[in-house]
Amino acid sequence: MARFLILDEKDNVAVAVEPAKAGESAALSNGKTLKVNQEIPFAHKIATKALKKGDKVIKYGEVIGEATAEISPGDHVHIQNIRSLRA
Repeated sequence: MARFLILDEKDNVAVAVEPAKAGESAALSNGKTLKVNQEIPFAHKIATKALKKGDKVIKYGEVIGEATAEISPGDHVHIQNIRSLRA
């Protein structure tokens, strides 16, 4: 069963349906797996692809933010490494 949901095929993040610990393997809803690099709380995002500083973060098939640092696949994606573009 998938522990992380990819909400749209364009997304570069997935959403945790349960908490995940660093070092665990996490199944994605697209059938792939990722190694979790940091603890991911319930409903938080995990990077499914490498993002460079300035890259757009895509969730729901829409841009929701911009990377403020390098983000590796399996990293926790949250306020520590993205800035919102919703406002």
